Parts: sequence; structure tokens; C-alpha cells
Amino acid sequence: MNKRLLNLLFILAPLSGSTALAADATAPSLQDTIAALDYQVFDSFNRCADPAQLQKHAGYFDPAVEFYHDTGGVTWTREAMLANTAKYVCGNFTRELIPGTLEVFSIKDFGALARGQHRFCDSKTHTCEGLADFTILWRLQDGQWQITRVMSYAHRSISQEARD
Repeated sequence: MNKRLLNLLFILAPLSGSTALAADATAPSLQDTIAALDYQVFDSFNRCADPAQLQKHAGYFDPAVEFYHDTGGVTWTREAMLANTAKYVCGNFTRELIPGTLEVFSIKDFGALARGQHRFCDSKTHTCEGLADFTILWRLQDGQWQITRVMSYAHRSISQEARD
């Protein structure tokens, strides 16, 4: 992890759930802010077998979040998404952002769109075999960032990616 991101995480770590964006010239760039948020939301995701981490993870999502998953279908609420996370993810696998793939785009008067690639690793064997693309829509409201839409798609094996 680069020093710039570590510094951002140190600055943002005391904030709970979502992160406030300072309105002065020393504020981190949008790219840095969303990269730090991506790290935080998936750090709690990766440790969600701990109920406190699952609750922390929940705090990053709007109650009416829409989650589109190409192989799992659609969930229309945070509660449904968290139920799926608890059932299928927690203690079973973790998510890693593929370095260099995160792109962030500003959305005027709303927030930001983030897209990239991530891989999934078995929690027991620590082998990473799954790869997917993602798009996350972040809303900035009253100084707080929250996820309103998630798309996770093009799931494939890492060995398949190497062949293509």
C-alpha cells in the first residue's frame, strides 16, 4: 500500500461509517477519498465474520441500496444485501482490489462513480481464484459518503483471465 493511501487512512480512520470531505484546499482529491473509502468498506467486508465488522460494513450503504450481481441476482435493500453477505461471504472469502484498476469519476451535484476489478480469495486456503469487475455509485450528502448502487459483474476464474 503506498504511503499516500496509508496517510489518508490514518486521517480518515477515526470517522465512523462514512467519511466527511473537508471543504478546504487541504482536502484529499476525489480519487484519494474514494480509494480510502473502498479500502474501508472492504476491510469491514473482509472481517464480517465479526458481527461488529458486519455492522460497520452496513454503515457504508444507503438503506435503499441496489446491488446487482451477475450470478447472484439483484437485492433492493441494505438488509437483503447484508443477509446475503452474512450467508455467503463472512468467513468464506475476502475481496482484494486489483492494484491500478480503480477509476473514479465525479458526478456533479451527487458524488462519484468508482469502477475497477477485484479478486476473491478463499478464507481458509488463501487462494485467489475469482475475478470480477465492479461499479459503485457513491453519494455525498450532508458531508457523508454512502453507497447507493453496486454492480458486480463479469465474474470469472483467474485462470480463465490468464488464458484470454
